[in-house]
Amino acid sequence: MCVLVTLLTATGAAILELVRQQTGTAGFFVGLGLALLPVPPLMAVFRWLGRAAPGPWRTLLFCFGWGACTAALIAILANSFATEWMAAASTDPLAADRLGSVAVAPVVEETAKAAALLLVFLFRRRQFRDAADGLVFAGFTATGFAFTENVLYLGNAFEEDLAHGTRALDSVTAATFFVRVVLSPFAHPLFTVLTGLGFGAAALAVRRTRRTGLPLLGLASAMGAHALWNGSSHFGKYGFYAVYGCVMVPAFALLLGLAVRIRRRRLRAVSAELSVYSAAGWLGPAEVPALASMPARSLARVLARRSGGRPAARAVSRYAADAAALALLRRHARRSGPGDRDPEFAERERELLHRLWHRRATAAPALTRAAVLEELLPPPRWSPSAAPPARVPVPAARKPELSASPT
Repeated sequence: MCVLVTLLTATGAAILELVRQQTGTAGFFVGLGLALLPVPPLMAVFRWLGRAAPGPWRTLLFCFGWGACTAALIAILANSFATEWMAAASTDPLAADRLGSVAVAPVVEETAKAAALLLVFLFRRRQFRDAADGLVFAGFTATGFAFTENVLYLGNAFEEDLAHGTRALDSVTAATFFVRVVLSPFAHPLFTVLTGLGFGAAALAVRRTRRTGLPLLGLASAMGAHALWNGSSHFGKYGFYAVYGCVMVPAFALLLGLAVRIRRRRLRAVSAELSVYSAAGWLGPAEVPALASMPARSLARVLARRSGGRPAARAVSRYAADAAALALLRRHARRSGPGDRDPEFAERERELLHRLWHRRATAAPALTRAAVLEELLPPPRWSPSAAPPARVPVPAARKPELSASPT
């Protein structure tokens, strides 16, 4: 961990100084301010897509930092070296620059961004549970990379406008801001999400060939989409608009729909797997539908905050996150089978159940009431004309035994 923090700090300082040298101090601060604008919305969208079973903020911030610092520094240095080498070896510098943007930049940039996903996949494997995690980690990495790249482009544009005394509305800065921040803020996330989906599919794969092949397939798809995007400006006068309207926008809509579907599938998995723990006594019957509903979770946090303040609301959030992690852990173990099951499954299951049990006194009442208010419970089986059911005394809370292994 210390090595990664040191690496991000060193590359962050280096990329800041490198960008400042290329843009000038005034251009750097203008580019920094403008490039920050799309970052919070993009991060909020990706966080929302992963809220069914949220990953830790530490990992998300690492991905963002890797994209903004390490990947951006690798890309700038490698792209500059490759472009200069091709320009020196070619008699046509314009053709060399075009080849660099279409053939070199996509390979270098997508590989540099994919390195963050690979590190999480290898060293934080339990946080890489399915395609949703791959999508979120890739989105944060690409958002960081796009942020630094936007600082560079917008800063250079501002320095060019200063040199020529261009008016604001007719400036290169305004045109660059419109294209990169307004028109296509999703470009880099769109490319890298393809790599993230490959890693997410690999996390669920049983065969070793798929664990290796799926991330490579996702990376190749990201490189291809990136190359098509960079090459669109070379396809004639309307090439950019054709690629943007006919390829990028439909692809973005398709991936957004896929992301929402993955999110819903995750919530269904939460409901199905937590039912086992509810039957064993670890969760109340009303908690399961509430934990499988994002509106019910939000309502439960509001109810807990009214009665117990922010600590109670945080307890509900952590309870829901641990319950979702437990459900996905059991799903993965059940799909893997006895032969390929993670040897740390029992330890991890015990750890999550222990954390749930200690927060249940605060979270369970709020989740139960949210399930009632959201009408998530099945209707009673007795009719209004019949006598009401007898009241069954509720025994004192007792920690149940650990559930059986998934089959």
